[in-house]
Amino acid sequence: MYRRRTSLLFLAVLCLCYCFWTGAAYALDTSGSSTLAEKYQQIKDVLRDNSLGIPLFIESREEPDALQVDIYGVIDSSFERIRETFPVPAHWCDIVPLHLNIKACTFEKQDEVWLLTLYSGRKYYQSPEDAQVMHYRFRVVALQPEYLALSLFSEEGPLHTRDHRMELEAIPLEGEKSFLHLRYAYRYGFWARKAMATYFATIGHGKVGFTITGRDEQGNPVYVKGIRGAIERNALRYYFAIEAYMDSLSAPPGERFETRINRWYDLTERFPRQLFELEKGEYLTAKRRERRNQLMLQDALGK
Repeated sequence: MYRRRTSLLFLAVLCLCYCFWTGAAYALDTSGSSTLAEKYQQIKDVLRDNSLGIPLFIESREEPDALQVDIYGVIDSSFERIRETFPVPAHWCDIVPLHLNIKACTFEKQDEVWLLTLYSGRKYYQSPEDAQVMHYRFRVVALQPEYLALSLFSEEGPLHTRDHRMELEAIPLEGEKSFLHLRYAYRYGFWARKAMATYFATIGHGKVGFTITGRDEQGNPVYVKGIRGAIERNALRYYFAIEAYMDSLSAPPGERFETRINRWYDLTERFPRQLFELEKGEYLTAKRRERRNQLMLQDALGK
């Protein structure tokens, strides 16, 4: 019984580590910039004044066999720079590993299709050989003068999950800013739900997300728990990875890696209740070692 329970917990953790890349239950509406511009007009007041204290809006929902998270936010990067940066697969292998559970990322082109390979594992340092490997197809859905849409997709994932997708779209705003929409979704079956239920009933019991579901007797916010909370946490970690990467582009090339890992940690430190996992020194040391591993993996591919 103990061995089975441990296995379920391990699989649940692996599954949760992939929340950033998972998705497909719902397809991104890529009709153009007008839809995203309309969304911005609907929520711009919330972006200016919300409980997070930053220009960010999070929506998540859970269905019997699927999950989805939508993150909308404003970042201090021009759309021109975003349009130049995000369609390049290699740049995503600088962004993704900022997440503490991603140990490495490589990119390669096969039969005219760009593939990203992610190595995911525990929050502490872990070699790629000991990590879980998943492959994602990278596609630029739309590249227009004032609209960008990207998609990463994998048909299968860990723990009987399927239709994994991450989607990103962006439009320009005034003042050299951009409005981003990041969507995560995936489908899952009985064993995935069982494993995750076991995880959140035990070691993940106290973890929360960002959606406020009510107030306690003292009037303090009560945050969403369970798998919705986990997806929201991971979504914001990856949103901060995007922001940290874009911020690092203003540093000299030789200093950008150190700039972005420091910046990512400082951004996540704003929300210790939801996002704290490691002390900063532990995180930085692990990421430096994992970066060296990633460069060796990429060199082996000849890219």
